[in-house]
Amino acid sequence: MTEFVTVAIFNFQYEIAVLKTILEKEKIHYLFLNEHLVSIDPLASIAYGGIKLKVHPNDVSQVKEIIDKLNNNLYIVK
Repeated sequence: MTEFVTVAIFNFQYEIAVLKTILEKEKIHYLFLNEHLVSIDPLASIAYGGIKLKVHPNDVSQVKEIIDKLNNNLYIVK
């Protein structure tokens, strides 16, 4: 089996909530490294290297497109 590759790194768990739903809907196999560790100690996210999104090499371009669409269309109210 080919190893999964890192596509993106996030600092906080709330940043991946919508992305997880989309990846599951698209039936893309993924893995978020450090997700639970950062949820326990969010202030140390940088020390752990953040939350790393890993996907199969065949899905990299599709996942990057999804992330780009989210970055362009998702507005956070401040």
